[in-house]
Amino acid sequence: MVGVCCAICGAATAAGGADTPNGHQRRAMALRHENATLAQRMQSATLGLYSLDSQLKRVHAQFTSLSVQREEITGARRSIRLRLDSSRHDLRSSQRQLAFLVHTLYEQQSNDPIAVMLGAESLDEAITTLDDLGRAAQQNQQIATRSQEAQLALRTLTRKLAREDERLRALEAAAARTAASLAAATVTRRRYISTLSDRRHLNSAQISRIGAQAQASVAASAAIATGTSPASTISRSVPVATPRPGGTLTVVATGYASGGTTAAGLPVGWGTVAVDPSVIPLGTRMTIPGYGEGVAADTGSAVQGATLDLWFPTVRQALAWGRRVVTVTLH
Repeated sequence: MVGVCCAICGAATAAGGADTPNGHQRRAMALRHENATLAQRMQSATLGLYSLDSQLKRVHAQFTSLSVQREEITGARRSIRLRLDSSRHDLRSSQRQLAFLVHTLYEQQSNDPIAVMLGAESLDEAITTLDDLGRAAQQNQQIATRSQEAQLALRTLTRKLAREDERLRALEAAAARTAASLAAATVTRRRYISTLSDRRHLNSAQISRIGAQAQASVAASAAIATGTSPASTISRSVPVATPRPGGTLTVVATGYASGGTTAAGLPVGWGTVAVDPSVIPLGTRMTIPGYGEGVAADTGSAVQGATLDLWFPTVRQALAWGRRVVTVTLH
């Protein structure tokens, strides 16, 4: 627009010669060079994104493996508790049997081996009784010893499993933190790639606008050389349909987000549309699909033929609109 209709990427033109063919060419070359740099950055960022995804998959696999190991430890601890309960039961049973044997001997007053022998009806009976007593005592002692040893071993194993479980929990917490960090880095990298892509599209739109400006400059120069009107030369080089109220017109609409005033001296705002007055007269109201109502209130050196510039309050909204072909309805 007059003084303010700048390209959405904000590329500034050089003073004195910016509208010359050489100036257009330099600007276009600078934008193409920037696009090549952006393409390299996008490729590098995409490769980095693949690396982050691979790391995230490895961390998830590690987390799954640690969870499986913890489940195994939980099962082992449950089995140890069952074995420990069984060992305690065996020990109590052995103690009860030993107590019963001692009580029986006491009731029979046969706790003395000599008394057993004297009370026996035969030598064989005495020897058999003593052997039975010895074997019973020895068996009960062995059972008690094994039960105590088993309880000690099981308690040691329980402590070892507890330490291993604590270690696995620490590894799981570290893996969870790593996964969260990688996920955040992945989101940031995707946003960065999206920003680079938007910038490339923006530059491509600006290159197209510069091409239109260069064509207009060449047409104006040819008109001056031949003594004809520049406007008539431009209109012949860029043929458009003559609009009429209530009719439609297919145009190329580009978003921008600069401040300032319009060609009429009014502040820019939503609905401000820059047009080529030779195609759409100033003051014409129109409906733009995807944008809404607008009015032809501004002009610009880059707005030639069937093109529009649509004002947006933020650069993000202008980027989202970009450059698109729409069919507007004139009122």
